[in-house]
Amino acid sequence: MDGGATLLQLRAKHKSSRDFLVFAEAIVDRAAAFGARVIVNDRADIARLSGAAGVHVGQDDLAPADVRTFVGTTPIVGLSTHNTAQLDAALPQPIDYVAVGPVFGTTTKDTGYAAVGVELVRAAASKAPALPVVAIGGITLDRAPDVIQAGAAAVAVITDLLTGNTPSARVRAFLDRLTRV
Repeated sequence: MDGGATLLQLRAKHKSSRDFLVFAEAIVDRAAAFGARVIVNDRADIARLSGAAGVHVGQDDLAPADVRTFVGTTPIVGLSTHNTAQLDAALPQPIDYVAVGPVFGTTTKDTGYAAVGVELVRAAASKAPALPVVAIGGITLDRAPDVIQAGAAAVAVITDLLTGNTPSARVRAFLDRLTRV
């Protein structure tokens, strides 16, 4: 957040519900001081209880309509997709953005899906021009402009933020690079 990140996704697959809630509340409070928002991965309950801006779900999580029943209409709801069939099924859902990936190979998270390349990003942007597309998976500073040019509204980055051991500087580098695309 020191580097200017304004939207963070909080993922804690192996924390207990109680620990995850305490963690999420602390991150949401800290993010507010920076004017940043937090999206909680998978857990609509933790998102709602922590005051997070929204929740991101995957193909095996609650359906976006079920998430909406729990969190309401105001919070952000995002959905991961990994192929054109999932993308097509996602578009009529009550979501605020669609994530596409892994765009490139990644070792951070084994999704069970092969890299989709910028082609699926381009397809998503074309099929739903009003719905923001978030490119995820293997995104680096050098690759980010390509996915933005393919139609992504944003990129999700994990590993590349640790390049140089100064995440805030790396976030600034991403923001600088992407404002020129």
